[in-house]
This record gives sequence, C-alpha cells and structure tokens, in this order.
Amino acid sequence: MKPTLSISAAEAEVMEVLWRHGNPAGTDEIIAALARHRQWHESTIKTLLERLRRKGAIRATKDGRRYLYSSVLKRDEWVAHESAGLLDRLFDGRVTPFVAHFSRHRKLARRDIEELKRLIEELDDGR
Repeated sequence: MKPTLSISAAEAEVMEVLWRHGNPAGTDEIIAALARHRQWHESTIKTLLERLRRKGAIRATKDGRRYLYSSVLKRDEWVAHESAGLLDRLFDGRVTPFVAHFSRHRKLARRDIEELKRLIEELDDGR
C-alpha cells in the first residue's frame, strides 16, 4: 500500500467504523454504525466501501452472500501521514506555530495545556 494514500473525510468516517469495530465487519454492521450519526443512504456507504477497496485501504472477503470488510490501512499510519501533511501545508512542518494558532483562538482547554506541559517536561528529560 502506498504511504501517501489519500482518504476523503467521508471515507475516513467509514474507516473509523472499521478501526473501532475491529475486523472484519459486514456491510450491515457498517451501515448501522454510521446511521448513529449520519443519514447516508445504503448506496452511498457501499460506494465509499468500494472506493476504499479500490484504493487498497480495505479488503473485501466474500462470506456466503455478503462481504466482510477489513482495514488494511492502519489508523496510526494514516494519522501520522495526515498530521504531517497538515503541519507541512499550514505551518511549514513546525509544531510550535500549530499550537500557537490554537492558543490564540482559545481552542486549548486547561487539560490540553497541562498535557502539553507534561509532554514538554518529558521531552526535556530525554524520556
């Protein structure tokens, strides 16, 4: 699989279902999981599944009269690729301007700030 696999926002929602559910999952299970927060038609979900299969992000295995879908793309690999791309595109590959952006727009909760402080201390200590 290509490390630069491009996944749309809608496709990412389908992938999240597979990542949370574990593998494999049937079409009906995927549709039911997405129905909790999306009102997509069944045909839309099947189209997204087929796109993901063609891209190599998922695998489809015939099980009787239905297909079972398994993720090939690992969530942590996708997040690493997406986050690096975001930093490169918007912040010249740097984390500090990214965090500064959120702090200027009051998007950092107290808990986030405390976690960032702990992370910086760990990095300074060389852990």
